[in-house]
Parts: sequence; C-alpha cells; structure tokens
Amino acid sequence: MRMFRHIRNSHLKSPMTPRSAPAISARKEPQQGRSKNLVTAILEAAVRILRTEGAVHFTMAHIAERAGVSVGSLYQYFPNKQAVLFRLQTAEWQDNAAFLGGILAERSKSPQLRLKAMILHFFRSECEEAPFRRALDDAAPFYRRAPEAQAQRKHVMKIMKAFIAEAIPNAVPATQSFAAEFVLATISALGKHVSEKDGADARVDRFAAATSDMLCDWLAQKNARQVSDA
Repeated sequence: MRMFRHIRNSHLKSPMTPRSAPAISARKEPQQGRSKNLVTAILEAAVRILRTEGAVHFTMAHIAERAGVSVGSLYQYFPNKQAVLFRLQTAEWQDNAAFLGGILAERSKSPQLRLKAMILHFFRSECEEAPFRRALDDAAPFYRRAPEAQAQRKHVMKIMKAFIAEAIPNAVPATQSFAAEFVLATISALGKHVSEKDGADARVDRFAAATSDMLCDWLAQKNARQVSDA
C-alpha cells in the first residue's frame, strides 16, 4: 500500500528529482493477444527481479532476459526502466485503492473494526513485499507529479474522508478532513518503520494492534470534542 507514502510526501520536492525527467508512459498499449501476453511477461519478469534481486539488478537488459524477449521488443512498449516501474506502481495503486475502498466501506462491521483490519493487512503487506516496495520508492521521484499519481492520491483521500465522516460524524468538516490526512500519514510512517526492520509476524501484528488502538482512541476523542483543526 505504498500509495499512503505518496499521499504523505506529495507536497515535498524531492532532492532526487532529475533535471530532465525520463519518459514514464508506455510507448504503446498492446492490442492483440500476442502483444498483451508479451507485456504481461515483461511485467511479471520485472516483479520477479525486484522481489528477488532488488533495484540494483533492475535493468532493461535483465528484464528482457528474464521475460524471454528481445531487448528490442521490450523497448517497443517501454522507453526505459522508469516506465516499467511506473506501470507496476500504477497497478499497485489501483489494487490498493480497490482494497481500501472495499474494507473501509464494509458497513456490516464497525468503523473501528474496519480500520483495524485495514491497518493489519497494510503492515503485513509492507513487510512481505519490502524489497519490491523499496524499489518502487526509489523510482518515486520520477512519477510523483504525474497526472496518474495525482489522480490516485485524490481517489484514496476521497475514500478515507468518506470513512472518517462515518467514523466521527460529530466532528466538524475541517476536523474530519484533518483526521483523514493524519490517519493516512500515521499508518504510512509506522508501516515504513515496521517494514524496514526484520521481525516475526507477532511483532508486526503487535505494531498493527498498537497503531489501531491509538488511532481509534484519537478518533473517538475528536468525535466527542467536536472541535475544528483548521
């Protein structure tokens, strides 16, 4: 759920941003079945490299080798490795938004239970996919300001604001808006901390439970006080 981090850091200008950013859009979209299979093979190979070998081995030549395609075929669809990373990141954003929207909108459960389930899943996912996520983070400066990134940030924030409005209905709109941003930023920062340290599943779950308890208590206080953070 790396989308959380992009929301938290979207207003910052990264010192890693290159003077002339490389193209990050695919050169063309596959139309025929054979072309679609080729692009799928490329993306699956890219994910395998990131998960097992890390960003240092993430080159166009190595992607082509692992995908079993020629480098020329790879360049037909992606101008550079940043474009491949952006495609993977976009897919992850879409999956994250779908998951976030699904679990937070499950009204058969209380807002507290929904938030706890989401945080637990997020922390576990961060740890399980740490090498892959770190590689995507390294490329983030290339696409942080891309229209697709901005649209996904707005979409995820919209989902969280709707959930917060339900979780703390007594709070004024300004407080609800602040709470949505604060919850996402807190989950992102603590998820990053957990994922950067080796630990047993029990430790990860303890962090998730503590984070959930803290945020649920904080939201309850905001709902009771009916104050504005503007």
